[in-house]
Amino acid sequence: MEDDPDIRVISAADAAWHDVQAVFGTRGDPSSCWCQYFKLDNAEWKTASRETCEPLLKRQVLELDPPPGLIAYQGGTPVGWCAVEPRKHYPRLGRGKVVQASTEPTDDPTVWAVTCFVVRVGFRKRGIATALLAAAAGHARAHGARVLEGYPVDPAARDKVSSAELYYGVVSQFAANGFTEVTRPTPSRALMRLEFAT
Repeated sequence: MEDDPDIRVISAADAAWHDVQAVFGTRGDPSSCWCQYFKLDNAEWKTASRETCEPLLKRQVLELDPPPGLIAYQGGTPVGWCAVEPRKHYPRLGRGKVVQASTEPTDDPTVWAVTCFVVRVGFRKRGIATALLAAAAGHARAHGARVLEGYPVDPAARDKVSSAELYYGVVSQFAANGFTEVTRPTPSRALMRLEFAT
């Protein structure tokens, strides 16, 4: 399906909270995680639920400057989310094999990461995640990022990939937005990087 030209992406801080709720929904992984998996420690995650995670994201959206993500609209309908922040804001992220392959310093505030995409059922395969990633790059650069990393999946390298596994994004989507593959710690997961001119 061709990309929908009627896609608008804004900071989550500029979106109505009920629009954020509409994107995360009430079923599936997004409705229970609320982009907290990489922020909570193991003990906190074991007891995490919508009731604990949604208020955390709401507070982060309202209090952090810049906020931790972007919301996409198709027309006036909220359809997608992308988490993008300085990588050091995700303490649990660095435990993964893909992120450990990065040569960037773990505590450098100019190293940002795209960690999650959510696109609502019924709005997929319309270019929404690609538009979110393009906006995430602009958002990161505008707020002082030197480097933006992503850790996408390569569906072509596996027999089958479930939609739930695609929250990292896909390699082709990152390549289309100018990211370079730095390394591939596993056959189906790449570390991709976009460097901003200083």
